[in-house]
Formats: sequence, C-alpha cells, structure tokens
Amino acid sequence: MNEEEINEMIIKCPVCFVEGKAKSIMRELEIPHFGKVLETTIQCPECGFRHSDIIALEQNDPAKYVIEINKSNLTVRVVRSQSATVSIPEVGIKVEPGPKSEGYVTNVEGMLNRFEDAVKKALNLFDNAESQENAKNTLKKIQDLKEGNGTATLIILDPFGQSNIVSDSAEILEIPEEELKDLKTGFSHIEEN
Repeated sequence: MNEEEINEMIIKCPVCFVEGKAKSIMRELEIPHFGKVLETTIQCPECGFRHSDIIALEQNDPAKYVIEINKSNLTVRVVRSQSATVSIPEVGIKVEPGPKSEGYVTNVEGMLNRFEDAVKKALNLFDNAESQENAKNTLKKIQDLKEGNGTATLIILDPFGQSNIVSDSAEILEIPEEELKDLKTGFSHIEEN
C-alpha cells in the first residue's frame, strides 16, 4: 500500500456532539487489486466513538467475473468490492450489496466460508421445516465444494468494475445492459419527481 495524502481535522463528535474533540483522518491509498481508495477514520476520546471506512475512488467499466469452483482452485485470490453481487447459482446462493456492505480480499475457499457462515446464521433465524431443510442442503453443497467434490460457478457482478478473480482461468465479461440496470450497488439513490 502506498500512502499518498493524509488529511487530519479536529471536528465535533457525531455521537456525543462535543466540539473540538473528535479527530477525523482521511488518507488516500493505493491498494493492490482495489486501486485508489480513501480510508477514513473518526475517533473521539471523549465518548470512545470510533468509525473507519474504505471508499473506492476509481470507477471502471461494469464487469462480470466468472470462475468454476473446483478442488484445484480453492486458493485463487478473490477481490470483492463493496458494490458487487456474488452468487453461486448451482448452490442457490446470492449476496447483494447493501448500505453497510464492505469490500474484502479472500480466496475461493474464503468465499465458501462466508456463505457457510451466512447459511448457519439463517438456520438459527428460521425454524420452519422447509427453511431448515433448504439450509441443510445448501450447507451440504458448500461443504462438498470445500472438500473438492463437484464443481460450481462463482460469479461476481460489479457495476463499477472494482472486483476481481485473480486467475488465468477466470473470465471477465461485460454485463448486458438489461442485467446492469437491475443490479444493486449498495448505495442509496434519491430520485427527483
């Protein structure tokens, strides 16, 4: 990571509202596979509030990243931006970005672990028989993929083209216009009447 610029300010705390106590730090960084980002941190010694965020500063063309999950590529690096939708259609899993969505760098197995954790949480939330059965079937499919049994397709749809699957066997495709217009970004939109 290359630090390029640091801005620091003393501000009014957004939580306790004490003037001149909170410190706001903004830093531009170059992060491999993400590009330029703005890292922001707010800290207040008065009330203990702390908030950090990473905001991508570059926008690329929308892109669809596709790779077949198999036992030989579980360690392939995966970069998921905060605006990307990730799915494994054969398993019936799709995660769309929301307002608190975060970008991350992991590998194919790490993606499967994230999905597995989410399904386990859903198992605890829904107690009807059909939901329990569906969740258990999904967990079995994820476990099979992690153990190298079978194949499935990992798809990342990124309207800002900031994600990546770092492998020669990954495909990078254009997102058709009709699919792009319905793609969630995780950002709020205000429409004028």
